[in-house]
Amino acid sequence: MPDDARDAFRPAWRRWLLAAAMIPGASAASNAEAPADAWTQARRQMVDNEVVAAGVRHPRVVAAMLAVPRHEFVTPDQRTYAYFDMCLPIGSGQTISPPFMVASMTEKLAPQPTDRVLEVGTGSGYQAAVLSGLVKDVYTVEIVPALGRRAAATLRRIGCYNVHPRIGDGYQGWPQHAPYDKIIVTCSPEKIPEPLVQQLKEGGRLIIPVGQRYQQILYLFKKVDGKLVVESREPTMFVPMTGQAEEKRELKPDPAHSGLVNGGFEQVLGGDESQPAGWYYVRQAKVAAEPQSPEGKACVAFSNAYVGRSAQALQAVGVDGEQVSDLEISYWVRLHNVEAGRSLDQAPNLNITFFDADRAPIGQGEMPAGSGSTSWTKHHTRLKVPRSARLAVIAVGMFGATGEASFDAVELHAIALPPARLSNVAR
Repeated sequence: MPDDARDAFRPAWRRWLLAAAMIPGASAASNAEAPADAWTQARRQMVDNEVVAAGVRHPRVVAAMLAVPRHEFVTPDQRTYAYFDMCLPIGSGQTISPPFMVASMTEKLAPQPTDRVLEVGTGSGYQAAVLSGLVKDVYTVEIVPALGRRAAATLRRIGCYNVHPRIGDGYQGWPQHAPYDKIIVTCSPEKIPEPLVQQLKEGGRLIIPVGQRYQQILYLFKKVDGKLVVESREPTMFVPMTGQAEEKRELKPDPAHSGLVNGGFEQVLGGDESQPAGWYYVRQAKVAAEPQSPEGKACVAFSNAYVGRSAQALQAVGVDGEQVSDLEISYWVRLHNVEAGRSLDQAPNLNITFFDADRAPIGQGEMPAGSGSTSWTKHHTRLKVPRSARLAVIAVGMFGATGEASFDAVELHAIALPPARLSNVAR
């Protein structure tokens, strides 16, 4: 794409509207209630295409994902999107996690029928409901009263009677029912809360996202001789843990000076030389040696043989629309035998989605990469930032197209509002 082809970075709301196609007769405009068999059909399609195809295979976990009605845990205006593999706003600046992430975390936890599990961050209650059919008891803590009450009501309504909800600061765990066989944390502190370590049984497992606001690692630990031993880790992105965890946070983001981490894909995740550091939700991709790459000696290579299957990598950055007017975005890409999928949406590209303070999507755009086979080509544009934006998620990949696509030198630079406009915003 030429440097001045700004129109090619077009709004792409169709990506969000694809979910409507999964519910026969539903539309994003009407959000009409779907019949029970339609919800079941949509849930099975989600599990087949976004959970099992992405690598979650344990029969009990798959059965639990098929059994829990995710549409019951989202707000009425979001039900059209309930069985799309994406996070959705649930109010109070919180979100319900994508189904694949829920399934993956559940599988890593290795739940047993006799387990007592502590969950920190009830949110909508969906993760607790999935665990409900896999373990003996789930003790779940939510710091936001409105969310905690709504989740408790939903869990009762669908019959999850072995889930015990409580409103409070999950940083302290729930000592009255400790020790726990497993602990799952669905919000991110900067450091692991010591009370959770103390409340975990010897030999028990803890899964928790830890790190900065937009750069986190999902750790799976096992408690051995009173200490946590790392079993696995991968980049991820969760809402921050609030309350005492936020008060203790030392590194604060600067949304007025946004930028990407490891846009050249030179850094890899410790313990896995194929996975790029700083990027999360990585599907069908690996870091590949590339002596002729535009930047450094590596790139990220995506490969997909099945139309519609995800092949992507994501990264979140803080963007304050009241301080930033535009984003300068560029990337290099090389294609090999790339064919678009069943729709224009299923094609290699870079896309960016803006979210407001409540984590609701408020705008999206794409930079298409083309099709066929090409040598390294640079794409560049400038994008207006919505005034209410507080977060942006950048995604690169195939998005359902087939073939191979390699990306490198992905860059994002924030353009600050002129001083005069900043003064007007302040007033």
